[in-house]
Amino acid sequence: MNSILFIIVLIISFIVVRIGAIAFQLTGLEWSLAKFQALSCFTATGFTTKEAELITSNPRRRRIASVLIVLGHAGLVTMIATFANSLRPPAIASKLSIPFLPFDIPERVLPWINLTLMTVAIYIIYKVFTNTKFARRLTNVLRARIVKREIIKPVSCEELIVATGGYGVSKIKIRQGHPVLGKALSESELRRDDITVLAIIRADRTIPNPLADTKILSGDELICFGKLGSIRKKFA
Repeated sequence: MNSILFIIVLIISFIVVRIGAIAFQLTGLEWSLAKFQALSCFTATGFTTKEAELITSNPRRRRIASVLIVLGHAGLVTMIATFANSLRPPAIASKLSIPFLPFDIPERVLPWINLTLMTVAIYIIYKVFTNTKFARRLTNVLRARIVKREIIKPVSCEELIVATGGYGVSKIKIRQGHPVLGKALSESELRRDDITVLAIIRADRTIPNPLADTKILSGDELICFGKLGSIRKKFA
C-alpha cells in the first residue's frame, strides 16, 4: 500500500509541476522559463535573482508560486514517509503473502525487492512524463481545461528575458481590438512609456529595427524592450 501511495504521489507531483508551468506561461512567462520556475517552486530550489523578480513582481505569479511551494512540501513529506515505511520488512511481509509460491521469501530480502520495484516504477514514470509527444499532449489537455474553466486568463504578453532594474524583453501578440492596432509605431505612444520595439514578427518574416512609420497589424508579434511592468500595463 505504501509503495502504491508513493507512486501515486509521484505521478501527481509531475502533473502539478506541469500545471504550474502552464499557469506561469498563461501569465506571460516564456515556456522554458515557466517550466523551470514551476519546478523551482515545487522543490523550493533553483531560483536566481533575476528570474525570481519575474515571479515576485507579479501578484498572480506569487499566488501560483505559493500554491506550488505548499504542495511541494506536502508531496515531499508524503513521499519520504511512504518510501521509508515501504522498506520496513514487517510492512512488506504483510503484503507479500503469496500462497502459490513454492518457497518463502526471506524477510531480509523483502526491502530490496520493494526498493527495486519502486526504482523501476520511478524510472518508467520519469520516461513517460519526459516523453516529448506525451508531455505535449498532456500540456495541451491541461492548458485547454485551465483556459476553458477560466482558472487563469491568458495574457498577450510573453516575457522572454529579464534584465536589471525591472527591464526586460517581451513578445506581444497583437489581436483585434487592441488600441495600437493599425497605428504606426510613432503614433502608438510606446516610446512615451519607455518601450522600444526591437522587431516585428509578421507571418513568416521578421522586421528588425522597424521604422517609425511601420504600421502595427493584427497578428503581429512585437519584440519589445522596456520596463516589464510598463509593458504588462500597456498590453494587458
